[in-house]
Amino acid sequence: MSRVFIIVGSPRSEFSLMPKEKTSSLPPGERIAISVVDATMDLFAQEFSRRLKWLIALRAMFGLFLLGSTVAFTRIKKFSAAADPLILLYFLSAFILLLSLAYAILMLFIKRKKLFTFVQLIMDTFIVTTIIFITGSFSSVFSFLYLIVVISACFFLLRKGGMIIAALCSIQYGLMIDLEYYGILRPFEMAHIFGVASYSGPHILYKMIVTILACFVVAFLTSLLVEQEQRAKKELWAMRKHVDRVERMAAIGEMAAGLAHEIKNPLAALTGAIEMLNSELTFFDPDGARLMGIVKRETKRLNTLVTNFLLFARPQRGKAQSVLLDRVIRDTLDLFEKGINEDWIVCRSVLAPNIWVDVDPEYLRQILWNLLLNAADAIRDSGRKEGVITVTTASARDHLAAIEVADNGCGMPESDMDAIFNPFFTTKPKGTGLGLSVVHRLVEAYGGRIDVESLQGQGSRFSLFLEKVPAPLDQPTALET
Repeated sequence: MSRVFIIVGSPRSEFSLMPKEKTSSLPPGERIAISVVDATMDLFAQEFSRRLKWLIALRAMFGLFLLGSTVAFTRIKKFSAAADPLILLYFLSAFILLLSLAYAILMLFIKRKKLFTFVQLIMDTFIVTTIIFITGSFSSVFSFLYLIVVISACFFLLRKGGMIIAALCSIQYGLMIDLEYYGILRPFEMAHIFGVASYSGPHILYKMIVTILACFVVAFLTSLLVEQEQRAKKELWAMRKHVDRVERMAAIGEMAAGLAHEIKNPLAALTGAIEMLNSELTFFDPDGARLMGIVKRETKRLNTLVTNFLLFARPQRGKAQSVLLDRVIRDTLDLFEKGINEDWIVCRSVLAPNIWVDVDPEYLRQILWNLLLNAADAIRDSGRKEGVITVTTASARDHLAAIEVADNGCGMPESDMDAIFNPFFTTKPKGTGLGLSVVHRLVEAYGGRIDVESLQGQGSRFSLFLEKVPAPLDQPTALET
């Protein structure tokens, strides 16, 4: 007998990414969750590489702009090109251009793109500090370049990386101003007029605090926007896949509905005729009765297949009513764990309380049952000694309820993920290929959405989204019971 563990409370909404060698020591349920998140994060790999190419190109353009500005400044002000600040700016411009070229070449061979980007941004902070020092240190107008580096860090390394780069910029700027204030460093440009010696201590402290605070505020706000952008892109990608699936299913469903009706009507007549013949053969022909039993069994199986096909072709909303989600899931899991009768498959659930949806409870049980059967079959095919099926519910954005069914089974290749909801698509020797098709059509009938994430050899996770409804007035909440 399989074991079912029910935990009512707030489920985890985020997973931490871990290297594959570390996930092997985790329980199967956590290992599949981490593997699925890793697969999802791969969607942003191409976008990351594209942005990295732009970063290298923009850095090279900045080097050219700095070189051109230095030449123009020299001619307008009629300064000697051999002046110390100008020589340093020429060398710095050449260094930025050579560094950009080296980055472009190394990018073709380096696989750890995030670490490579982090090193580039650290170098950028030192370049900006050098530019500020050459152009007047405390009196330089180029301290805003720190903010550009911080923004770039947030786009690539999110909040943690942005905060680290902001801290590094703050340390460099503060240390440079302190060394200038105590006379250890002496800036080149107009230092005797605009150096820190010309300002009072409170004014110097005020500017340092404003610059440092600006770095951290920009890092926080930019990382917030970038994280929202990534979430929106992921949701948009999932929605696009869902719309494509719905359009494809609608076309197939219209064609299938007529065919199912044409089969079902003569099948009903055939079943009635067989019942009448069977009652006569029972007493006179035992062998004929045995053969008639086979015909009855196969006719019943064919009728079930046609019924499921008709349900896929034209799903109905049934008797929709307000349903408490965790209650239906508990009942379904109890029946499921008694039905499979395999103690090496463990069912766990993390259920958020007081989530109500407007569905036919029988249809909801059928949806859950099909997903649980699919998860159990995947675990059997994986050959694991311990299988885990995890059911999770939570409140999602846009007034939706999220139901996730995850397993640590055999998973599926990416080529199969776009076809698993198509009717009669199956990888099982005895499968009909209608289970997930019916699930998709039933969820769609209630205005919901179903997504799938899978990693071959690790497992799969099916995510259902249904619209939440308020709790009925005659139903007590979890706090009142």
